[in-house]
Amino acid sequence: MFRDMENWSLEKISVAIVAITILRYVVLAGLAWALGYVWFRRSWVRRKIISAFPEGSQIRREALHSLRSAVIFGVVGTLTVFAVRQGWTRMYFSTGDYPAMWFWFSILLTILLHDTWFYWTHRLMHHPRLFRAVHRDHHLSRNPTPWAAFAFSPMEAAVQAMIFPLAVFLFPLHPLAFGIFMMWQMFFNVIGHTGYEYNRPGFMKSWIRFLINTPTNHIMHHEFIRGNYGLYFNFWDRIMKTNHPDYEKRFLQVTAAAESDAPRNAG
Repeated sequence: MFRDMENWSLEKISVAIVAITILRYVVLAGLAWALGYVWFRRSWVRRKIISAFPEGSQIRREALHSLRSAVIFGVVGTLTVFAVRQGWTRMYFSTGDYPAMWFWFSILLTILLHDTWFYWTHRLMHHPRLFRAVHRDHHLSRNPTPWAAFAFSPMEAAVQAMIFPLAVFLFPLHPLAFGIFMMWQMFFNVIGHTGYEYNRPGFMKSWIRFLINTPTNHIMHHEFIRGNYGLYFNFWDRIMKTNHPDYEKRFLQVTAAAESDAPRNAG
């Protein structure tokens, strides 16, 4: 399959990347929306990190901005494929070229690379000289929904799309491995924007709190603008002391309310 794609025109590849990105986005964000905002809206309401529900105008804006980002991902992806064809990258197409263990390790490596790239570029975007031009579009959603996962400005979408060329220039990566990574990152991104906390209170007493991020962490970033810059993991925020000071308290408040009958003030 991937060998056949080597013979595709760049235009065809660009259309394919955009179509696949939109399909993944619509399926994952649409499913998350149906679960949290339609089917289980009443039974999950105590898990809502911000108790209010967004208006339709916000949802339409998030979806349109995300679709625009998908087109930009297609452009960056096409330029990266061009670089691959020129032999400038380390992408490989035969799984026999490297040990099977490397295939799976390269996925983990891409996840770690993306988390680091996201944290530092995201934090940079909050600089006063850059925020309005680069990152403001994403923060128009103070109480985001799953449709906000890719609701970026064109410039931010280009920055986020750079993970593809960055990875294939740095280490050997099979297209299927990158595809698996893309499914992971989109799934985690959608979950982080659903507005619901799915973890139990005990999570914050476990060592894993130092490693994995929670939906509460990212929703608080949207709510307060500053702090909580990480994506998949929480170690950069902890190392750089950029977690919101009330993050753990807010997490416990939300999860405790989700497991009790007591009313909750979500803030």
